Amino acid sequence: MKSDQQLFHRLPRAALAALLLCLSFTACKMTNATDEVLPRNQKLPLFEPHVPSYTCAPAQLPPFDAQADAWFLEARALESAEIYVDDRDYKKIVALTRQAAERHHWKAMLNLASLYLEGRDPPHGTEDAVKLVEDAMRLGVPAAYDRMGTYHMNGTGVQGSATHAYAFWQEAARMGSPEALTFLGEKMLMMKDEPNGSRWANAAVGEKMLECAYGQGYGQAAYELGFVYSIPFGHFPTKEELARALNVLHEGVKFGCQLCAASLSIEFSHPLDPKRMMAPHLDKARAARYVVLSDALDFDPERRFPNIDKVLPLPPADLPPWNGDEDTLINAASGVSHPPPAPPTSSTFSERKHRFYLDAEYLLAPNGETTTGATAPFSGYWQPKTDDKSEQRRTAVLATPPALYQVGERFDRVCTQSPNGEYDTVSNLLWTHWRTVRHDCGTVAPPLVRGRTRETAPPVTASICRADARCPVTGTWQAWLQVEHPLQTAVNQYWRQAWIVAGQYFPDPRQDWLLDVPAADIRWHLMDSFSIDICLA
Repeated sequence: MKSDQQLFHRLPRAALAALLLCLSFTACKMTNATDEVLPRNQKLPLFEPHVPSYTCAPAQLPPFDAQADAWFLEARALESAEIYVDDRDYKKIVALTRQAAERHHWKAMLNLASLYLEGRDPPHGTEDAVKLVEDAMRLGVPAAYDRMGTYHMNGTGVQGSATHAYAFWQEAARMGSPEALTFLGEKMLMMKDEPNGSRWANAAVGEKMLECAYGQGYGQAAYELGFVYSIPFGHFPTKEELARALNVLHEGVKFGCQLCAASLSIEFSHPLDPKRMMAPHLDKARAARYVVLSDALDFDPERRFPNIDKVLPLPPADLPPWNGDEDTLINAASGVSHPPPAPPTSSTFSERKHRFYLDAEYLLAPNGETTTGATAPFSGYWQPKTDDKSEQRRTAVLATPPALYQVGERFDRVCTQSPNGEYDTVSNLLWTHWRTVRHDCGTVAPPLVRGRTRETAPPVTASICRADARCPVTGTWQAWLQVEHPLQTAVNQYWRQAWIVAGQYFPDPRQDWLLDVPAADIRWHLMDSFSIDICLA
């Protein structure tokens, strides 16, 4: 964590004693400025499919508020594919998702919009969904621009317009949205423009866009790239291109791409065009394992198989024996997680009362967002500051701990005591936002939905390696960037794990992932050195 983002600590009691909070619990509703152009109506450059070049700029997103992320992941677990739709507790799912969305958790904001459109929380409907997406757009979230493009194409809460839709998708792609990059990139892979204006001839740029999305772990991009590499324009594919296509599809299975797994099952059993066969030879045993993973992803698209190389490595590696049990194969190919450490029984924050309370599982860290308004622009912990000429007043105001306010709630008045004993209300306050972080925020623990990984105890001896080193221990390794790294959200995920054999080099981000991150920035952490024996009955 950066030096200027230190965790909030208790201030001297003497400073607290000089302060009196004049509580005011009047709430007001947030409104948009009357002269604001709504994000749904913003003017964007028209879509231009014939750009001469494209430079990848992956999406850069700040870390989530930890407490909000816990609510979001809990809600996602309640929507598990294992739970029949009619048996899901959508009242709780909506409540948890809304809690997270009110903390500016952008994934929760977009999910809540979808829940509104599905009619899961009447009377909230289409207009509320569009407003949520607009709020995420104001945060600069690429996926929100992609979603707004879909709304314009379908006429969801806005006037249907393909022109506006493609403008929003183009903006989302410019911001690094892997979904938008894949959608537009695939449509530019033609030898000539379609007369109806639905596809365009700009294969070089389309391929670059797909590679940018693939570098961010987007499975659909891997599927499209597999065809780009195996069916190149103007020439028969070389052995190198076919091998490249095979590898990309295999990586796509790690990312959760069902179509990639299905395609590889066909390639290894009965390829559609033997002359363009990606696999070096027929191998029905390998094909059968891809079928199992394909079926698992068809049932639950949220699954990921980062440890596929443990049970289904690409040739020329030998295929390990398997007892034929599908659950054993799926479990071994899945990611690895550790049980969370027990939180402290108490903390500075948990000892406080009312709106100053925070569960001991979390700490607070500033995230740089501020407001001079009278109400909280979004839910979270806010602390007042003042640039008053009086040092005594500045110190007294700063002694106020961060307090929890709901979106639209009026901030408490802050008063200080003057030398003559009178209390004065402090005006011109700047309120700074503090996001919650886990008490073990330095731990390598990628976010995940419960039940999607194999939980194991941490290794007895921690092992951390540079990406340019050889692996010292066979096992599952997790790639990790510092939390302040701009691309940490593209790396610090459980699907970036890898099954590495001792003596092998770790994956190179630029070469193997097509992600522009220096290998020296990444550290690999051993998650598990225990290998499931998939041969045991």
